[in-house]
Amino acid sequence: MVAAALVLLVYDSWDNWRAGNSVTEIQAKLDDADSSSDVGSTPDDVDSLEDGDASAEAEMATVEIDGYAYIGTLSISRFGLELPVMSEWSYPGLKIAPCRYSGSAWTDDLVICGHNYDRHFGNLKNLEAGDTISFTDVDGNIFEYEVLEVTTLQPTDIEKMLGTDSGEEEWDLTLFTCTIGGGRPE
Repeated sequence: MVAAALVLLVYDSWDNWRAGNSVTEIQAKLDDADSSSDVGSTPDDVDSLEDGDASAEAEMATVEIDGYAYIGTLSISRFGLELPVMSEWSYPGLKIAPCRYSGSAWTDDLVICGHNYDRHFGNLKNLEAGDTISFTDVDGNIFEYEVLEVTTLQPTDIEKMLGTDSGEEEWDLTLFTCTIGGGRPE
């Protein structure tokens, strides 16, 4: 059992290192990408987009890098993180970079999920009210956010996380990851 635990520890450490390197490489490519040649544009009339409207999600411009579409960069200043964000979430995608789970920065309902890697969302639990986070889309538009709350939800509390549960507050930006116990800090 000691050998199995050691193998698991080594694998987890390697996977964490690999994910960090992947983010660094992709972010460099994203910084160099010319989004105007690869994608559509942001909506001209942002007010015409309704919250939760599927067309609003489609309106976020993307840049393709290594076969994956990215919508921009998430910056968490407290941890010095610059993370590329994929346009659609998938389990294989989460091993590379954080992914948009739903919503759009343009409609103030962006939800981003990421693995609990140290160089992804592993430190979300350490955010504090007042910390700043920004999201820069591939067209260079910057959206600024302030942390209001960090909470742990049960894995089944998806409506609560999305703010669609009756009486729940809707958030402009929600970041989530898993925890050791299986809950999701929001």
